[in-house]
Amino acid sequence: MDSVWMELPRSAFPPLREDLHVQVCVVGGGIAGLTSAYLLSRAGRSVALLDDGAPGSGMTQMSTGHLTCMLDDRFFELERLRGREAARLAAESHTAAIERIAAIVAGERIDCDLARLDGYLFLAPGDVPETLERELEAARRAGLHRVTRQERAPFPSFDSGPCLRVPDQAQFHPLKYLAGLARCIAAEGGRLHHAHADAIEGGAPALVRAGGHLVTADAVIVATNVPVNDRLAIHTKQAPYMTYVIAAPVPKGSVPQALAWDTGDPYHYLRIQPAEEADLLIVGGEDHKSGQADDTAERHARLEAWARERFPFMGEVGWRWGGQVMESLDYLGYIGRNPMDDDNVYVATGDSGMGLTHGTIAGMLLSDIIAGYENPWAGLYDPARKPLRAAREFAAENANVARQYADWVTGGEVDSAAEVAPGSGALIRRGLHKVAVYRDPSGQLHERSAACPHLGCVVHWNAAEKTWDCPCHGSRFDALGKVINGPANVDLEPLERPEDQRAA
Repeated sequence: MDSVWMELPRSAFPPLREDLHVQVCVVGGGIAGLTSAYLLSRAGRSVALLDDGAPGSGMTQMSTGHLTCMLDDRFFELERLRGREAARLAAESHTAAIERIAAIVAGERIDCDLARLDGYLFLAPGDVPETLERELEAARRAGLHRVTRQERAPFPSFDSGPCLRVPDQAQFHPLKYLAGLARCIAAEGGRLHHAHADAIEGGAPALVRAGGHLVTADAVIVATNVPVNDRLAIHTKQAPYMTYVIAAPVPKGSVPQALAWDTGDPYHYLRIQPAEEADLLIVGGEDHKSGQADDTAERHARLEAWARERFPFMGEVGWRWGGQVMESLDYLGYIGRNPMDDDNVYVATGDSGMGLTHGTIAGMLLSDIIAGYENPWAGLYDPARKPLRAAREFAAENANVARQYADWVTGGEVDSAAEVAPGSGALIRRGLHKVAVYRDPSGQLHERSAACPHLGCVVHWNAAEKTWDCPCHGSRFDALGKVINGPANVDLEPLERPEDQRAA
């Protein structure tokens, strides 16, 4: 489904038509990739950025535009896993990311609806005030001394109960911002190209092979949301989760401009996007492990019910969409040199629901590392880190992955392709194999191997997004099997059927 943000034209990234040599090749046109390319090009580096689509057409397009320094998973939890200094550095870096975005918007005059506003953390039904007290104390220990406790959030239509107020947060239109970054990169002489990176190799020089062309570089940044250049090093330390969003009109001025989120698991969050005739109320949440639930309509319905209970004047829901976030073991991104790789290959992943600030941190940190500058956040986000206190989370997530391989010994979802309705997909068992079958709206059948080309998990049909999703490491493919999200870097394998595949 489409998000409320209108996708930018792919023409912003012309096709790669020749071999290139640059100092830095960036793979991925989301916020991490474009911020990295922008800061490097401003520092005088020659840069080429490659992406399959338009700026932000991956997971950045699915973002809701929140910019906050408060961790989705709580500072007191980060303290438990990494200690107080890690919490302080996390607060410092996310705050710096918001300030850097604001400075870029002002300095480059990017029209992206940036607004500075307050954020509010309030209790989910059934939670206890102690949760807010623990987070308030942890946030202040992390250096966020202006966070305060209030009796309620400033929403006239419902009483949130006690909450934490976080000043000087922000929101913006993510795709307008990325379009501005792309224009700035081009103005600095950077190369932006629509191209699929088929292979990435470190060394002297690093090599990126893309559609018959070769890009050589002193360094490569892989900023594809999930790294597509390795199979295991990062993927055992993070897990893919789907998250859902709705947007509906509300009377102008009826809901204050503020960010708000609750303490639930899965949690809910909201904000207002000003528009001409009516404001848009954007509400998200209802997360689950990717490929491990098939109730998208119910999750969107629960979001709507949650929102209507608090904002009964909300109009008809006009947009419903979902996106994928990568939850790291300790709630912080993996940003830096790619483990078990050459020293000139870098990755940015593990957004933990905070992709816009994590992506900006990635650009700031990676541009410093490549330039040879020391950065106090390098150890915090080091992709090779092994937080020992997260051993329980590591074991649980990887046990979950292991269980997904049992799909190979179960039956199909339907007995034959005749049961697959137009516009839908299903798994069929055919001997020892599982087949991902999609029937397009015209009735034509399309069959692909159901084995994810990353590590062989069985993909599952996502009815709302019309995608095939891998429940192990988060690879996603469109209805016809084309890869749209890593770690897989190739399409689902096509299968040939001799008989006529058109519906009778």
